[in-house]
Amino acid sequence: MKKKTLICLITVLLAVITLVIIAIFFISPAHNPMEVAKKPVIYLYPQKTTEVTVKLNFNGSLDYTYPAYNNGWSVTVNPTGKLINHADNREYSYLFWEGSSNTDYDFSTGFVVKGSDTVEFLQEKLAYMGLEPHEYNEFIVYWFPLMQDNNYNLISFQGTDYTDSAELVITPEPDSLLRVFMAYKPLNKHVEIAEQILEPFERKGFCVVEWGGAEVRN
Repeated sequence: MKKKTLICLITVLLAVITLVIIAIFFISPAHNPMEVAKKPVIYLYPQKTTEVTVKLNFNGSLDYTYPAYNNGWSVTVNPTGKLINHADNREYSYLFWEGSSNTDYDFSTGFVVKGSDTVEFLQEKLAYMGLEPHEYNEFIVYWFPLMQDNNYNLISFQGTDYTDSAELVITPEPDSLLRVFMAYKPLNKHVEIAEQILEPFERKGFCVVEWGGAEVRN
């Protein structure tokens, strides 16, 4: 009788251990490959009032869009960037989207920045890369509250790892296109990393500017 009881207890214990392992592997955020591309916003600056269509080929699932995406945006835009969305005839300042994907962002180079120093860092780097004050101020207003309380942030501005996973097809084709996408990891302590080399951007003709970002936890 004692032997049967012991076998039952061992069986139950093994079952519990198995369930715990499954829960850790499949539920733990560390093993969740999905990352959220947060608030990419797209500004359109034609040289004259122009009808523009924008399509996004995103390697993931779109969670939110504003105005509604509906397989593409069709808008009329004036040189100030103000646009009228054809679907609802309303005015917007930019196009917005947010989506989840399993994009593997590149952190081979970057910057390690104290959370409290985030504003000054972003003001300097975003302006250098070509964002104008009203654009980088909107970027900072959105991201700084999410980053300021971290001891440090490992920040890397993404290139083809992002743009290949979120292709923009714009008609008419812009003369200049700037896509600034920041991936960052919260850190408890400073780490050493090769500094990322950033390139300045020249606006010319019909210019399109996008900014967005993602917090990476694994």
